Amino acid sequence: MRAVLIAGPTASGKSALALEMAEAEDGVVVNADSMQVYDTLRILTARPAQADLERAPHYLYGHVPALRSYSAGQWFRDVDDLLARDDVASRLLVFVGGTGLYFRALTDGLSEMPAIPEPIRRHWRDRLREDGAETLHARLRAVDPQTAATLDATDSQRIVRALEVFDASGQSIRKLQKDRGRALVRPEDARRIVLMPERDLLRQRIHERFVSMVDDGAIEEVERLLALGLSPDLPAMKAIGVREIGAFLSGDMTIEQAIERASIATRQYAKRQMTWFRNQLDDGWERRA
Repeated sequence: MRAVLIAGPTASGKSALALEMAEAEDGVVVNADSMQVYDTLRILTARPAQADLERAPHYLYGHVPALRSYSAGQWFRDVDDLLARDDVASRLLVFVGGTGLYFRALTDGLSEMPAIPEPIRRHWRDRLREDGAETLHARLRAVDPQTAATLDATDSQRIVRALEVFDASGQSIRKLQKDRGRALVRPEDARRIVLMPERDLLRQRIHERFVSMVDDGAIEEVERLLALGLSPDLPAMKAIGVREIGAFLSGDMTIEQAIERASIATRQYAKRQMTWFRNQLDDGWERRA
């Protein structure tokens, strides 16, 4: 199996590079971004445009309904299924995205997590909505103090995930995470590239891209998402731009304010991504500006 891994912060040019490499070698592009999996958010998550899809096959984009939560484990299994297809595995595989955990799972393996029964999932989602993250963090501290100590009391998504796992299995998610399974791509067999643009250039790209998103229909996209009446705790509802454009739609912001707030939030997210890549990716990754 031939593979290229392209990581980097949002708006760094990853998708363009991935498409260029896939097209040059009759390869396929595989999504490794946790937000680009959701179906409703094509524009706001910067999923590849139709013209890009026609230049090379793209997989694992927009295949998850916005009403679902999608985990790294589910992505890992979807990639595993994809690699079982002869028409895919025989070609150059270009994995591209900004979700570091996906790349780590790909090359290091992923812990086997228990399936979470829907009643348990619903129970903890309801508790979060009614009691708040800090109350649930205290509950986690009582049953799984080691995991609780690693989580901020406001990190609602990870707190709920840890409680779900403990409820379903009786085991600490931290303990389960230490037991890694098989890797899908051997790092020494893959070309690994991480894009790390200069900060001022990235800042400019982020602002210009969000303006383009608004021009291309991001407002209408958010209207369609909000019309679904989904829980604000779902990952798709937390995509950068949803809250800001939602505030514009409700009359609480001008569109200029929404663009500026979303640009600031995107810059902060990009900074976190770059910190993760800088600290977590080893010297086997080729770094490009």
